[in-house]
Amino acid sequence: MRRTSRSTSATPARGRPAAAAIAMTAAVLSATAPPAAGATGVGGSMGGGADGGAAGTTAGRACPQATRPGRMSCQAVIRPGTPIGPAGGHADAPRPGAVRPNATPGGFGPADLHALYHLPGPPAGAGRTVAVVDAMDDPNAEADLATYRSTFGLTACTTANGCFRKVNQNGAPGPLPASDPGWGLEVSLDLDMVSAVCPACHILLVEATSPATNNLGAAENTAVRLGAHFIGNSYGEPEFPGDQTIGLEFYDHPGVAITAPSGDSGFGVDFPASAVGVTAVGATTLSRDLGNRTRSEAAYSGGGCASSPKPPWQQDTFCATRTLVDVAAIGDPNIGVAVYDTFGEPGFVVVGGVSVSAQIIAAVYALAGIPPVGSQPASFPYAHPGDLNDITRGPGAGPGYDEPTGMGTPNGVAAFRSP
Repeated sequence: MRRTSRSTSATPARGRPAAAAIAMTAAVLSATAPPAAGATGVGGSMGGGADGGAAGTTAGRACPQATRPGRMSCQAVIRPGTPIGPAGGHADAPRPGAVRPNATPGGFGPADLHALYHLPGPPAGAGRTVAVVDAMDDPNAEADLATYRSTFGLTACTTANGCFRKVNQNGAPGPLPASDPGWGLEVSLDLDMVSAVCPACHILLVEATSPATNNLGAAENTAVRLGAHFIGNSYGEPEFPGDQTIGLEFYDHPGVAITAPSGDSGFGVDFPASAVGVTAVGATTLSRDLGNRTRSEAAYSGGGCASSPKPPWQQDTFCATRTLVDVAAIGDPNIGVAVYDTFGEPGFVVVGGVSVSAQIIAAVYALAGIPPVGSQPASFPYAHPGDLNDITRGPGAGPGYDEPTGMGTPNGVAAFRSP
């Protein structure tokens, strides 16, 4: 039986460890993961490598961190051991954490993720559209996606065969936003993760004009209008006054599975993960021992008390309001996933962050099936506790529901179907 009650106050009984403690635990648990070519070892946290900093060997954000209301930040994190350049770390020269095209990619690939989470392969998800919403334009998105898919033996997903479509926030093929290499890496990560988890799915990329909250929200509504039943978001900002009103305007879409990352700075709450109806996703860390996955996975980042009301499907007593997160998946950049990007990177790079986790979960929803009209997909995992991996290790984790990993990580797709 999953434990759902540990405290009667709005403050979790376990407390909230500092991000440094989370990073230390992740480094220990990740010791068996193979380093990327030339990597200097594990270290740092998801929030490490501050924007504009000098080159170093800690994990670095792909985008500047959101510092004021009304502006989102992407949450891709470049693997430790990759030198970080100014303004987000996109040096023109090849970096030790990256490999050239046609080299064997580091990080987890599609087969790893399917084995870890017992996911079905094609034709599962065939014809279902997963929308990826990001800001700015990645001019190499389709070409880079083609290389990723061909490298891992996945069928082509192109504009020509009707599998891939890219539009602006109004739903038109042009004009597209200005390009940005930081968001470009996020786009590559998002497209690659949807492809890895649901190779048979169609992909709709909606690019907002800027990282402004209203622009990304408009792009979200466009994705729904164009028929997406699954939307993966890889951005966020700290909660702010009035954010739930904005959430109702842009993220309240019953019958659509919408995922968002809980944040890359340890325990805390980001919007739109806190919005009503959004599946808030946390990150885990794990070793590469695929034969013993459940004992090697542990909490890494995520969790907190949101300002939004507690939904009826949440029964925990961590928070009087909504508790984040709902579910989790691999996101530790010390391990990372393989991503192919040639706009701001030299080819294959190893990337982590809760944005990895959020896209994995969006694609798992697509594998599970189209949600019923009017349903709340964020509630589905709560009705299927036995169909998830209960994560009991790592800061803040324990038997049953907990803040950093929610109900757990995927164990097949049954937990992501309507009960």
